[in-house]
Amino acid sequence: MSNWFETLEGIHTQIWDTLVQGVVDANHPARQPTFATVSPDNWPEARTVVLRGSDSEAATIWVHTDLHSDKIRSLQTTPRAALHIWDADQALQIRLQAEVEIESGPTLRPIWDNIPDHSKQSYGVTPPPGTPIDTGLDYVKDPNPDTFAMLHCQITHIDAVHLGEQHRRASFSRHRQWTGQWLSP
Repeated sequence: MSNWFETLEGIHTQIWDTLVQGVVDANHPARQPTFATVSPDNWPEARTVVLRGSDSEAATIWVHTDLHSDKIRSLQTTPRAALHIWDADQALQIRLQAEVEIESGPTLRPIWDNIPDHSKQSYGVTPPPGTPIDTGLDYVKDPNPDTFAMLHCQITHIDAVHLGEQHRRASFSRHRQWTGQWLSP
């Protein structure tokens, strides 16, 4: 029997297993990927987000955010993102490219209603996120479902590197129907 990193199919399966673990296990490294966008003035921006869902069949992941966050402005200008995950236990780096759709409004109310109260504190800050303030705590948290949004990330490309004893790198893309391609690491 081969190790998962020895075949393209094994790597692809491991990527999605890792993403699923990031959704269900709050302590898993995939739980908090780096999410990168391009600002309206063309500067790269990276921040940590919490992975809230993944669907390997649809090649989609999703995260929650505040409608007033900088990432929303960036995604309204350029609706694309890159995500990065490093799982040291597996020696696995996953880079994802995605087209992003912003969803907000009353259709998300059932999701909002199931968010724990302590997590709702992240949606509805006055003044809005990124606004200059006089002191470090010169803001008020007022949970507001009207500022809650979900980012649906339709994966278009995956690049994975296994940094084991022998390094292996593989690429998968939607336009190749997710058929893998080995790359030089």
